[in-house]
Amino acid sequence: MIILGLGNIGREYERTRHNVGFMCIDMLADKLGVKFKDKECKSLTASVFKKGERIVLAKPETYMNLSGEALAELVGRYKEDISNVIVIYDDIDLDEGAIRVRKDGSAGTHNGMRNIVEKMKSKDIKRIRVGIGRPSGGMDLASYVLGRFSKESALLLDERFDRITNALIKYISDGDFEDMQRSLGSK
Repeated sequence: MIILGLGNIGREYERTRHNVGFMCIDMLADKLGVKFKDKECKSLTASVFKKGERIVLAKPETYMNLSGEALAELVGRYKEDISNVIVIYDDIDLDEGAIRVRKDGSAGTHNGMRNIVEKMKSKDIKRIRVGIGRPSGGMDLASYVLGRFSKESALLLDERFDRITNALIKYISDGDFEDMQRSLGSK
């Protein structure tokens, strides 16, 4: 299994709205007791074995809009079927803190997911979308997604990441995707 968190590399992007995928997968790695120490396939990776199966956690180093390049290389390297991939990313089309779990679908307005669908030649990719809301007051979209969360929003998102990572750990153990959808309150 490959679990890919989307974001942008570099200190200037840490804890920004567009790095929700990185923040969530960092929490997952902490809970699984692994560190991102390997560089492979245009990604930082960490691996853990559960029930004899390798679980690869990955953070692409391609920047958001080329995330599909990293995933394509990871899928090729580990000879993994696309059905065993989960992508975690931010979504401006969902209210802040909302979670949506899907087993397939379009990329919507997200350029990173659009690149993944294009490179993998499939919309059948499991995904966890975390809402960051839309900018208000005429704020530029790029400035908004690359902006940092308020203290209150950061606390809300950390709680959501905790829920998501607990659901992912259960999914890793039992493989029941529909149960994960139900536990996170979306279909």
